Amino acid sequence: MPIFGNLNSLPIRLWDEARLAINAYEMLHDGQFIVTHFDGSPDMWNTKPPLMIWSQVFFMKMIGVNELAIRLPSAIAAFLTCCALIFFTLKYLKSFWLGFITVFVLITTQGYIQVHASRTGDYDCLVTLFTTLQAIFFFLYCENKKNKYLYFFFVATTCAVLTKSITGFMFLPAMAIYCAIVKMLVPTLKNKHFYIGLSLFITVALGYYFVRELQNPGYLLAVYDNELGGRFLDVKENHQQDFWFYLNRQIELEFSYWHLLLPCGVLIGFVLKNKLINRLTLLLLLLTTSFILIISSAKTKIEWYDVPLYPFYAILVAIMIHFVFEALKMNPWIIQQMKFNAIPLVFLFLIGVYPYQEIFKKTYKPTEIGEELAFYEMGNYLQKASRGKHNLDNQHALYEGYQAHLDFYLKVLVDQGHDVKHTPHQNLKEGDIAFTQDYQIQEYIAQHFDYEIIRQQGRVITYKILSIQEKNSF
Repeated sequence: MPIFGNLNSLPIRLWDEARLAINAYEMLHDGQFIVTHFDGSPDMWNTKPPLMIWSQVFFMKMIGVNELAIRLPSAIAAFLTCCALIFFTLKYLKSFWLGFITVFVLITTQGYIQVHASRTGDYDCLVTLFTTLQAIFFFLYCENKKNKYLYFFFVATTCAVLTKSITGFMFLPAMAIYCAIVKMLVPTLKNKHFYIGLSLFITVALGYYFVRELQNPGYLLAVYDNELGGRFLDVKENHQQDFWFYLNRQIELEFSYWHLLLPCGVLIGFVLKNKLINRLTLLLLLLTTSFILIISSAKTKIEWYDVPLYPFYAILVAIMIHFVFEALKMNPWIIQQMKFNAIPLVFLFLIGVYPYQEIFKKTYKPTEIGEELAFYEMGNYLQKASRGKHNLDNQHALYEGYQAHLDFYLKVLVDQGHDVKHTPHQNLKEGDIAFTQDYQIQEYIAQHFDYEIIRQQGRVITYKILSIQEKNSF
């Protein structure tokens, strides 16, 4: 339920999800799989590589153009991340319960089960899958010194970069430091398979950028401005916050239930008489600390940039919970008093019941409240129209500015054979039927036209224009 439950309930969200939805829609129709397009032109604002968009196009072909096709890649990525974590702990750490607890912590993390992460068609959950695999394969390579893990590491890194560009590199400094600490840096640099893997990465991941620049001149400059120096050194789109922005949000909201156990997990991870867990804890501490320092130092800060941290946080918290679980499980007094020692399971239930209830409520019946409820009324109205709840044939959608989520639904409706289009409200004429939720547009109609209201759903009002008022004619 936290991952797949009612994914298609809420309408497409503005900004990233809507942008990707239109990128995928246009790719589906124009067949341009290298250069993503928005409104018929190469997209020079959303300049990330298109692995996520390719996934959305695939599901559009399979199940149609709808919210589920846009969001399934994120949900499946979250599910595969959980599978990877439990497989890793079961096979290599030899503990089912550590993996179970890790997954439970992850799927009850508010910052992970939310819009812009596992619940919408954004980049962040898919890139988190690949950065998690990147770290797992790196750790296994350092432990086992097997070249297959080195190749898997480069595959995961390639996919991470093809999903969200620079994010695929952001854990590498910590990995290099860890590699030096465990005395694997020099052997790795002397390993020919490292250079073969690096060559494959450069050919595939960086090769995309080269091909895109050939087909779309100016692309690399746009990438720099949007994703590299421009976003790190300057504030983009008014996303200016202080240095402690991410840590404060994690404590107050996104990791609020579990955050106090995080330092405890680090401490337990270091003091346990298990060298494998000790080294894993060191790597996780380096990964999380370096990543949070990088994103906190950037001038542009956005709420969901910290999503790749949560699988690593989950493992550290799980180390603490699993320590208590094992202590209760192996306690001689409890074993003597009870034929079946259910205390560890009761402990897990008590510590997990509240966060799971909160996530279940969030995903079983997703709802919009406050400002979002008002903002997305038009999106809800168009979503219902796309599902046949009402007919918008021969009607005009009135809205201003960047409203990509509304543009997406109009494209879906046109594909379904409906004659509905976005029209500037200044171009309305006698006999037109038009709908809007914008108060300013509604005031404009009241001042310039004689009209009849033929439907009202919340703030969305549908007008029939009877005539132009002579005194306000234009």
